[in-house]
Amino acid sequence: MPIVLALFETLFDIIRLRKGPDAIPHSTVLLVIIVALWLLAGLVMMLLTAELDEKDFVVGTITGVAGLLCYTAVVVLSGKSARLMQAVMALLGCSALLSLMFVAGNVFLAPFLSERITNFVVTLILLWTVPVEGHIISRTIDRHWYLGVAVAMAVFVFQLVLYSIIDPAMNTPS
Repeated sequence: MPIVLALFETLFDIIRLRKGPDAIPHSTVLLVIIVALWLLAGLVMMLLTAELDEKDFVVGTITGVAGLLCYTAVVVLSGKSARLMQAVMALLGCSALLSLMFVAGNVFLAPFLSERITNFVVTLILLWTVPVEGHIISRTIDRHWYLGVAVAMAVFVFQLVLYSIIDPAMNTPS
């Protein structure tokens, strides 16, 4: 259990841009745990967010994997393949924690704040993934943070486009 708590602490430090993916041990077992956490966070998000269903979970997982493939290409083309596992663990682990923070924000803020303010707060949580992912990529490939954020924004836009292609209903207002 202390290993899991240390992992969560490290992931929160990465989310706060205080550490990089190099702070996560290079471990296949840890990778499996983080992938399971990422999938669990997606399921929790689907179950506790009224607007989401099983299709959203599947499409979200597909677009998440597509984003990981984009980041993998960036890392490999930068000649930093040895750092790939730690980068993937940081990306998935931070994504899982931010997703759980999104759910917690919806569950715990909604009873006290208006829907508009709650939506604003949880949207900010989700948007924070871009600078976090940019930070992870920039630290992985030893480039300036701005380049990492530019890559993360491009991947974010790619994932949105891919999501709208897979689920055209997302483009039609309810």
